[in-house]
Amino acid sequence: MRTYLECIPCFFRQALEAARMVTEDECKQKAVLDAVALKIPNFPLEATPPEMGFTIYGAVLEITNHGDPYRVVKEESNRRALTLYPQLKRKVEEAEDPLLMAVRFAIAGNVIDFGANPDFDLDQELEEIETRPFAVFDYQIFKKALEQADEVLYLGDNAGEIVFDRLLIEQLSKPVVFVVRGAPVINDATLNDAQVAGIDQVAKVISSGIAVPGTILRLCSKKFLQHYEKASVIISKGQGNYETLSEEKRSIFFLLKAKCPVIARHLEVEVGDIVLKKSG
Repeated sequence: MRTYLECIPCFFRQALEAARMVTEDECKQKAVLDAVALKIPNFPLEATPPEMGFTIYGAVLEITNHGDPYRVVKEESNRRALTLYPQLKRKVEEAEDPLLMAVRFAIAGNVIDFGANPDFDLDQELEEIETRPFAVFDYQIFKKALEQADEVLYLGDNAGEIVFDRLLIEQLSKPVVFVVRGAPVINDATLNDAQVAGIDQVAKVISSGIAVPGTILRLCSKKFLQHYEKASVIISKGQGNYETLSEEKRSIFFLLKAKCPVIARHLEVEVGDIVLKKSG
């Protein structure tokens, strides 16, 4: 998915929020915004928004000398999600369709997003998710693909959210390779977050090899690409992965909540809608 003009103000908002996470010095905060502003004229609209995300957080790192601005909020997101995990697991196990309930909770977790949606309400999301209708619902195709799969490649998104992904992984009944970011970027999950969430207990965890809030294939590690090529089923969580993979020709199942007007328009849904969409 390409970048739209509406994305540009969002780039500045994310840059300022990240800078404020680590410094109260307004001069440094402005320096981050200045650095982003200098990049905008040369940033092609044909590029995906997460590519600018990489630039933004590079500027934050360079100017503030802080490698993980969202570390504290990621830790809190993981703690909060882990406290909810036992009761949600019971709900999955007691559901008429445990797989579908796990899909719903995995998508509910996608609301934990300090980039696109910093004012999220997790409790409200979990309260509504069990009965919320899907705007796109390729569930039967998803089930059939899983039945035939040898291995599932699961592209993770945010810290905290990945605890809800664990609920779904536990229902897949297939070997799973779970992918996290190569280094901290926004509140996206890293190897450490996956270990905290217990993902390493239910899946093989690898890194994409890049610190980008999405999956830019040409930049990913050889190890990741080997799994990408051989996976029978690919599950892609969240907006950043959708933005970078939506034009790929191979079959990918996108699970997300549409949290901004640009994504909603691209998916032909409304802001706030939940989606299980097969592409390719």
